[in-house]
Amino acid sequence: MGCGCLVALFAMVSPRLAIGVVFLFTDRMGIAFQHFWMGLVGFVFLPWTTLAWAFCYRRGDGVSGFGWVLVVAAFLVDLSTHAGASQARRRRVAA
Repeated sequence: MGCGCLVALFAMVSPRLAIGVVFLFTDRMGIAFQHFWMGLVGFVFLPWTTLAWAFCYRRGDGVSGFGWVLVVAAFLVDLSTHAGASQARRRRVAA
């Protein structure tokens, strides 16, 4: 099992856990984000998008081709996660 498979297993549990593993054991986060705070903001607010960006980003080229499809899909997952949490919060308050 390669490193990518291990990160994918961690991502199934939590995208933030996968970001932590990638940050600690590879240089992908440093390559994908010029400043530490960019990755940190992504870690907090858009974890799936941050993880997809880190894997699709190529030094010198950025994200291109099918990578954009993956980043947009991850962004939609992040949005649906936030929307679902908001809806659950409203239901809890109304009950």
